Amino acid sequence: MREWEAARAEAAGSRRGAVLVLDEIQNIPQWSSTVKGLWDADRWENRPLHVVVLGSSPLRMQSGLTESLAGRFTPIEVTHWSFSEMAEAFGLDLPSYLYFGGYPGAASMVRDQTLWRDHILKALVAPNIERDVLAMTRVDKPALLRQLFELGASCSGQILSYTKLLGQLQDAGNTTTLARYLDLLQDAGLMAGLPKYASRPHRRGSSPKLSVLNTALMTAGSGYSFEEARADRTFWGRIVESAVGAHLFNTATSDIRLYYWRDGQHEVDFVMRRGPRLVAIEVKSGPRRASPNGLRTFETRFRPQRVLLVGEGGVPLNEFLAAPAGYWIEDE
Repeated sequence: MREWEAARAEAAGSRRGAVLVLDEIQNIPQWSSTVKGLWDADRWENRPLHVVVLGSSPLRMQSGLTESLAGRFTPIEVTHWSFSEMAEAFGLDLPSYLYFGGYPGAASMVRDQTLWRDHILKALVAPNIERDVLAMTRVDKPALLRQLFELGASCSGQILSYTKLLGQLQDAGNTTTLARYLDLLQDAGLMAGLPKYASRPHRRGSSPKLSVLNTALMTAGSGYSFEEARADRTFWGRIVESAVGAHLFNTATSDIRLYYWRDGQHEVDFVMRRGPRLVAIEVKSGPRRASPNGLRTFETRFRPQRVLLVGEGGVPLNEFLAAPAGYWIEDE
């Protein structure tokens, strides 16, 4: 309240107004109700004060915004750092970014991989699940949610049916529970389950393609060192595919939908759709075989506006990661 009053005085004495920035606001009890009262009073008095509220807990921020501040805010989502940002700020090359991911706070630890791994798992992932997810919404099976994250991180880049997931988890409940928990992990910025693309929405099935939203979430718990991950070309291929999926998800605007596609032996890694526009994306990394037949079959069946091969023989991976998802769906 004292800071808000000081900002009001600053705004009143300036022809351009003032900006008040409140960081980690989710830690203040009943913050959204307080902000609502102060904000409404400023609008009534026509004070030239702009307010920015920041928080590192997506679910707790979202809860406060929707409960008390509906219609009063414009959300600006800050996702995981991109390759370009990590390269510019910390000098990470492409292989390092693929393995260590887009956590700026952990960038100084990459020379000590044990320290880095503990930081990711114990200082970032565990609090995110315990504090943000479990504390903010009803979760009847918290152990199941943790298992789902661990399994999903280890299987990132793979398509798994909910039935198969049930078979690999203890006390798994039902597919509806798993789907809801996967949505919670997505809201927390940890992992997404991309649905299968079909021309008719009601035909999109129940076998999601799991994708971490930061490759550090995949590598930190894998048991692989950076050197070992690069030597295992199959595992490295899944890291590359996961990095592409994370980049698409983190940079896609709200009007872009992301999918994968598979029909029998034919598969396309990622499908982007915005309105009538459709883009098919296949990732090629090292010995991992791309699926040209999958792309050709998809192109024949759905007539996408663009077909992209990312990696060897196509758009270089560093160039693809330098442009947001919307760039690749624009008119050529």
